[in-house]
Amino acid sequence: MREWEWQLLEDKALLDHIEISGIPVRTGDRVRLCPRSGGDILDIALKGQSATIEGIEQDYEGKCHVCVVLDDDPGRDLGLMHEPGHRFFFDPAEVEPLPASQDQEQPHRTKARVLIAGIGNIFLGDDAFGVEVTRRLADCALPEEVRVVDFGIRGLDLVYALQDGYDTTILIDAFPHGKAPGTISVVEPSLNDLDADPERGGLVEPHGMNPMKVLRMAKAMRAPLEHILLIGCEPAYFGGDDGHMGLSEPVEAAASEAVKVTQGLVKQILDGSWPAKEQKRVP
Repeated sequence: MREWEWQLLEDKALLDHIEISGIPVRTGDRVRLCPRSGGDILDIALKGQSATIEGIEQDYEGKCHVCVVLDDDPGRDLGLMHEPGHRFFFDPAEVEPLPASQDQEQPHRTKARVLIAGIGNIFLGDDAFGVEVTRRLADCALPEEVRVVDFGIRGLDLVYALQDGYDTTILIDAFPHGKAPGTISVVEPSLNDLDADPERGGLVEPHGMNPMKVLRMAKAMRAPLEHILLIGCEPAYFGGDDGHMGLSEPVEAAASEAVKVTQGLVKQILDGSWPAKEQKRVP
């Protein structure tokens, strides 16, 4: 290929905005990914994910491409990469604009103060409670200071995300504690009891999620743990060795309640009414 032909391939224009379904979108706006049917395994995995636009490009043929980074891409939170995360390119027809928050017109993104972390294994029945709740929260209009991430069973990703200095972290998980299935409880673990030596409590597995092990390792790595909350749901059933997908009926119903509880807590946290001075920690 001749030099000028290579130059044509490299030349691209950066656009200020484009219109999608009659809605102008710009860098920093959030969208939902809707890859065309018949795509590859990556398209299937990304379908329905929320993402933030990192750039809008137009190639030499005049075709537009929307460059996005997934909202739950660990690269955005871990501080391990110079780039903001893994970039993906989509046609404008493959993204759907999400409602803008009141703060979105600010020239720079507001630093997240609250991390909402969904925890669970989708192949183990009610253990997927945290994953389902964060999925629903991703469809809600939350303040810019709030970051919602489905960590699933990625314990190490959560350890590194906790290094980012959130004022409050809300863990959402199945929480067996002898109540009726579907019971929602909000507890604040005592951080004083965390062992600073992660090896004494067991190491965090790369593809496993034990919240207490995660907090111990995060503390050992000097993460600025301020306030940690757990929104837990009493499970009815965990999948056996052969696995089982899908929440039980009472836990499925409880997911909607957990969304409302989370939204209420976020409002209290951001307006300064939580934690109350007389609030007691749960050991």
